[in-house]
Amino acid sequence: MQVILRQDVEKVGLRGEVVDVAPGYARNFLLPRKLAETATPAKVAELRKHEEKRAKHEAQTFEQAQEIVARLEGAELRFDVQAGETGTLFGSVTATDIAEAAWRELKVRVDRRKLDLPESIKRIGRYQIPVELFADVTATLKIAVVPEGGELPPQEELDAIAAAEAQAEAEAQAEAEAEHAEAEAVVEAVVAEEEAEPEPEEEGEEPPVEAEPAPEA
Repeated sequence: MQVILRQDVEKVGLRGEVVDVAPGYARNFLLPRKLAETATPAKVAELRKHEEKRAKHEAQTFEQAQEIVARLEGAELRFDVQAGETGTLFGSVTATDIAEAAWRELKVRVDRRKLDLPESIKRIGRYQIPVELFADVTATLKIAVVPEGGELPPQEELDAIAAAEAQAEAEAQAEAEAEHAEAEAVVEAVVAEEEAEPEPEEEGEEPPVEAEPAPEA
């Protein structure tokens, strides 16, 4: 079944893509959660027309790519997002969000698949995201992910918060690994104890008869 994604869905595709999925997955997950819509011929045609319009703004030559580099690197894309006290976002900033912001604010179309963003941004802060524009031409996008209604704290404070959170995650992982190792040790001890126990004699089995000594000659 073909659907048009309305949001980036991990291991499925990016927003705006037409993808093939299992009918049950679409009916039970994607469509009810409004993560996708059915790909009717009219909607697919409209999507293709929209993509073709944007494609005219992509770099077609090395010289055009150089000009776009100057435009991208001379600006900072700002995202005002909802975040908790520790700076963790309630959602995330995805490659699609960044590509659409570049188009909306700078009228530059970048291929979201060529953004060097291994995973979505999930913390406030400043980021530099490389993006390939043309063969041998790469620009670095400056991104500011700012708490809604506020401003970014100093970089030193951001680094300290991130370091504290990373340490807490490492400690939690180490504790989980220690608990797992302890559980495995208990299981191994029980197995070893069971293997060491003598097997019970079967009912009705008579003990072996000792041979009588031979009479003296």
